[in-house]
Amino acid sequence: MADKIPVDLHGAAQTMLTTLYLKALDADFDSPVLGDRFAKAAVERIDFDWDGLKAPGRWAPLVTVRTAQYDIWARQFLAANPEATVIHLGCGLDARVFRIDPGPGVIWYDVDQPPVIALREQIYPDRPGYHLIATSATDPSWLDDIPTDRPLLFLAEGISMYLTESDGVALLQSIVDRFPSGELQIDFYNWFGIKTQKTHRLQRQSGASLHWAVNSPADILDKVTGIRLLAAANLFDAETFARVPAGFRRSSRLARAVRPLRGMLQYHRYAFGPVS
Repeated sequence: MADKIPVDLHGAAQTMLTTLYLKALDADFDSPVLGDRFAKAAVERIDFDWDGLKAPGRWAPLVTVRTAQYDIWARQFLAANPEATVIHLGCGLDARVFRIDPGPGVIWYDVDQPPVIALREQIYPDRPGYHLIATSATDPSWLDDIPTDRPLLFLAEGISMYLTESDGVALLQSIVDRFPSGELQIDFYNWFGIKTQKTHRLQRQSGASLHWAVNSPADILDKVTGIRLLAAANLFDAETFARVPAGFRRSSRLARAVRPLRGMLQYHRYAFGPVS
């Protein structure tokens, strides 16, 4: 057996370990939401005290519903644009490029902080058309090396809340201004999620702070020019929520009934460029 890979991550980057672990737990469910065998294999390769996360399997839908929903939207975009560029910002240890397995016409960039990319290089194999970029999300210079001659899927899952509003809006606007057409697929916390962050155990464990609250698509449409809404959902009305175990649906009834809780996890999909 190959030696296990040690990790030393802090702050926002550390939260990706919890995300990865919950996906791995989901993969062992009789009826998984995501069924990510790559996550399970990655957890087995990493030398880390996974039990110390205290992240039970019943929490998995908080991650897997979102990831499965964005997998659906990404596949829809690539089906309509087989010659496309994908930027997966804040990729963490997510294996989306391997789950989706895009065709030969797709150029895919996984982007994250240098320690995260270094870890990815040890865990996941290379593949044709696949590139890794080690950078901060708020440093726009990394965009200079990405060609602008094809439709773009910009996918940012689990990263917006760590940005300030000004940095986040500037990032989205720079994508829309630079590329001729494409989609922004990005998730957010609402005001309640940001305001109550100190009550989230996993957030406290990482020591990272959350900043940017988005309550509805109007908050984005009012600040980023040149985009139009394609879809918006929250945890409970995402199409992939139908896959969660019955126990999770029962235990979440109260959250579904309280508007700030129901809308805490926001999944948005926008288009930009000419209307086809």
